Formats: sequence, C-alpha cells, structure tokens
Amino acid sequence: MTGTAARRQLEPTAVSTDERLIQRCLKGDQEARSELIDKYKNLIYSIPIKLGVHQDAGDIFQAVCVELLSQLPQLREHRALPKWLMQTSYRKCLRYLATANRQADVDPIDVEEPQHGGTLEHLLLQLEKEQMLRDAIAQMPERCGQMIHMLFFEIPARPYEEIAKELGLATGSIGFIRGRCLTRLRKHLEQKGF
Repeated sequence: MTGTAARRQLEPTAVSTDERLIQRCLKGDQEARSELIDKYKNLIYSIPIKLGVHQDAGDIFQAVCVELLSQLPQLREHRALPKWLMQTSYRKCLRYLATANRQADVDPIDVEEPQHGGTLEHLLLQLEKEQMLRDAIAQMPERCGQMIHMLFFEIPARPYEEIAKELGLATGSIGFIRGRCLTRLRKHLEQKGF
C-alpha cells in the first residue's frame, strides 16, 4: 500500500464532520439530517438510560432530535453540538422526571439532581468521552471499526470463528488485527486528548 493510499484509508470517508453535516442540513439535505442524528443517537439515548428514565428514552430522543433540527440555524459553533445535545437531553430528562414525580405526588426538590452516580459535570464529562470514542471508532478503517464493535460492544460476545467468517479473515489473524486496530484507536484517542 502506498503512503497516499494509507493516508486515504485513515481519513474519515463515510463520516462527515459536524460542520459539513450542519451546512448540508441547513440547506435542507434530508440525508445529512439522518447522518447527523445517526451520529449522535447513542449519545442522546445514553443520557436517559444513565438517569434511569428507560421507559421514556424514545420520547426524549425524539424530542431532542426535533429540537436539534429546529435550533440548528442558531448553533454558532459546530464543535459545541455534542455538549448542546447532552445538555438538552439532560434537561428533557429532568422534565420527564418532574412530570412523573408530580403525577406520583413526589416533592419536586428531589428531582433536581437525579441519582446517576455523580454530579452533572461528571456525567457530561463521561458522555463526552463516550462520544469521542464512538467518533474515533467511526473514523477508523471499516474493517477495524467493525471488528472493534463485534469484539467489544456486542452482547453476548461472539466467537472469533464467527467474526473471522463475517470479516472474511482467517481465525488466527483476529488477535493480530485486533491488536493493530486497538493500537490505532489508542493513538487516535491520545491525539484528541482522551
């Protein structure tokens, strides 16, 4: 593989940057809207799950997406999008919790800081890191991204034989390729300050 081909393989081809996606969304590109929502769906969903609002996670996701698309023209800095999504989702979760607690006749003061294992700042920092990891995996070469997803994110874990068959690899090469992919991922995350 030539140096140019190797560089092209490392560049995010299928993943558009937020700035490009936002510009396309603002021009009415429906595909860009779908890509943007798909890119951040795990981030948005993770907040109600972490806050224990499991039953309303779908409604919260939908409300955040509607607000995202309606407020996108007012977004001044594209890099602020993940944090804006986290804060918006968090506020919507608080509203759902407050509504549920009012219906259950619970004191609204108890709803101010849901039990999610830390402060809001801690939760936001954790969510930022999770999104950074998702973005880094999405920017990897397709085979590496697929392998990492299969090995570390699927439950139950798949046997190497099954992964090798799906990726068209020899079973014995999974460990070696996994190591290379994880090294590449680690370097990418270190460059981003993870």
